[in-house]
Amino acid sequence: MPWSKLPTPDGRGDEPDPATLPQLLDTVLAGLGAPTADAIATLHQGWPAVVGEELADHARPLAIEDGCLRVGVDSAAWASHLRWSEREIVARVDRLVGRGVVTSVSTRIVRR
Repeated sequence: MPWSKLPTPDGRGDEPDPATLPQLLDTVLAGLGAPTADAIATLHQGWPAVVGEELADHARPLAIEDGCLRVGVDSAAWASHLRWSEREIVARVDRLVGRGVVTSVSTRIVRR
């Protein structure tokens, strides 16, 4: 049976079409101060190109909140390297997912 709208209480049937799951997810993410789901997925897939293969083995993106890319690293040395490279990383992320999605980078040491 094909999908069709249910009648509205007033019988006019002018309710808007239901939102798609990606639309709803992007709305929730925006409310949390995060970029779109596509931007997050693209960043995770392109992470080695953003930071380089060697650093990608020691650091991973954890979250993007209000433009701040939070990165988990496995040592203080890699955290320092990321802080030192912040401008370059932000520029590469701009090229990958769009300008302004990430405006800063913060790090924290996490155990894998």
